[in-house]
Amino acid sequence: SKGFWVDIDQMDKDKVKVHGILSNTHRQAARVNLSFDFPFYGHNLREVTVATGGFIYTGDVVHRMLTATQYIAPLMANFDPSVSRNSTVIYTDNGTALVVQWDHVRLQDLDHLGSFTFQASLHRDGRILFAYREVPMDVSQISSVNHPVKVGLSDAFVVLDHVQQIPNVRRRTIYEYHRVELVKTKISNSTAVEITPLPTCLQFTDCSSCISTQISFNCTWSARADGAAPRVSPGTRPLHTGLILAVVVVMVVLVAGLVLSLYVYHHPTSTTGLFFIERRPRRWPAMKFYRRSGRPAYAEVEPTGLGKDVFMDPDQF
Repeated sequence: SKGFWVDIDQMDKDKVKVHGILSNTHRQAARVNLSFDFPFYGHNLREVTVATGGFIYTGDVVHRMLTATQYIAPLMANFDPSVSRNSTVIYTDNGTALVVQWDHVRLQDLDHLGSFTFQASLHRDGRILFAYREVPMDVSQISSVNHPVKVGLSDAFVVLDHVQQIPNVRRRTIYEYHRVELVKTKISNSTAVEITPLPTCLQFTDCSSCISTQISFNCTWSARADGAAPRVSPGTRPLHTGLILAVVVVMVVLVAGLVLSLYVYHHPTSTTGLFFIERRPRRWPAMKFYRRSGRPAYAEVEPTGLGKDVFMDPDQF
């Protein structure tokens, strides 16, 4: 891992920031501004949050469940820099990369086992490097009872909803849509991990490169900002035709069903009416609603069994 490890000790002291609060507290996080755009899951970030627990939070809103999702974690665990005077959280930004180093940090419940020293480097081209200098124990054996233990990446999107019962209060629901989990047993002394991002549609800045790209996403281009007509990639045109055809078929079926229902209602003794009466369901399905403020509400957050973290955080304004 020598090629991936950044020797912060040899750098100019004016360019290195030792965060005093993070180096002396437990379960704390601090905002760090970036001097460059860091692309993370296709979105450019200019600010991240460094936490004492061995990870970087990438979300816009800081809440109490930072470990759930939206993180870059070289080694997320119950680290407590306050248990040792030698423990520090350091970072430096050279204009093309942000390097965060958790230096000689110890686990709060296992501080006698020794200290951990590792880094996370966020590069302007989207690459993420994890480098490990000191790992005194098997990472897979670290307890997650008091703090999650994770190595990898995660991202999510946020939905804001108004709470009808409480004025001026909105409910924030965070949905995790993707996660990268690295094998913990592979993490040891003098190891490193390089994560290279896949290309996304957001990286293209002109129409020709957008619609001609050969990536796994179906990219489209809209030039409305400069007055031109919107452009779409050829692969999306059959979808529009099929969608119109499907709508027409559905409308025809609905109209036919409505006409048939009216005929059966007004002619119950006809052959058609008797046919449907004899085959009517003996038991109709029932659906229960919780009524709030006189309006029924039905919500499905996420199907069970997908192994994704979903949680809600109330937000008052």
